[in-house]
Amino acid sequence: LKKLNKKKVLFDFHGVPMIHSFSANWEKIQNFQARPDDILIATYPKAGTTWVSYILDLLYFGKTSPERQTSIPLYERVPFLEITISSTDSGVDLAERLTTSPRLIKTHLPVQLVPKSFWEQNCKMIYVARNAKDNMVSYFHMDRMTLFHPDPGDWSSYFKRFLEGNILFGSWYDHVNSWWKKKQTHDKIHYMFYEDMIEDTGWEIEKLCCFLGLSSSLEERKQITGGVQFDNMKKNNMVNYSTLQVMDFKVSQFMRKGKVGDWKNHFTVAQNEEFDENYKQKMKNSTLQFRYEV
Repeated sequence: LKKLNKKKVLFDFHGVPMIHSFSANWEKIQNFQARPDDILIATYPKAGTTWVSYILDLLYFGKTSPERQTSIPLYERVPFLEITISSTDSGVDLAERLTTSPRLIKTHLPVQLVPKSFWEQNCKMIYVARNAKDNMVSYFHMDRMTLFHPDPGDWSSYFKRFLEGNILFGSWYDHVNSWWKKKQTHDKIHYMFYEDMIEDTGWEIEKLCCFLGLSSSLEERKQITGGVQFDNMKKNNMVNYSTLQVMDFKVSQFMRKGKVGDWKNHFTVAQNEEFDENYKQKMKNSTLQFRYEV
């Protein structure tokens, strides 16, 4: 237990708060050899990573390899590049073993830490951003139930640390803004918003197909839109992470609510004012716009 607790401690890693499980394999991660048709799904944690991963997997392989859907968990179909936990294969190993084309790979790395071969190979990248209030709440509950994450403490101390960026993978502000800035000079990044996906999943899937150069029928898109609705994903054991031993589902579900606006059930009036003030300061030079309700 002592060993596990030590591994959960945050430390500064290339300017980003990190834990052992995402930095232990660093040389291998940085030297990962991307291929031109690889697709990288990037998000700040709890911003819709699993949702978009599942959509892409269905778009590319739902028809051609339907058996994957019931026999291989999503975290093996779309490996998490930087993860290294002793009980399972590392993300890099899983990614290197993928036989699909394209390979779908996910990451929570800030843009400056993405392995350089993804840029050299001019890979397509999909970034999903979620409003900071809901993102904070969702991340708090995930930290509570993920056994190898740092203990979040109580809500009010977590709230403070989130504003300071003193949590795993660092500042939400830095993450969403640096990927947004990169998108302005890099046409292979498709930047999506969680709130738009909640509002009109079908339209967001259509835009994804357009970006990826995929032709899909309206019928197909309707079918996928139905399959990826939150309640269906929550019940799907190949998608909901229930087969992974590193999460305590008695504490919280990995897929908890999937809504916009749940922050209102957590933020006090004072916290909301403090947040808005902090947000105004940190986002004053950003053109990014977020919605807190849909």
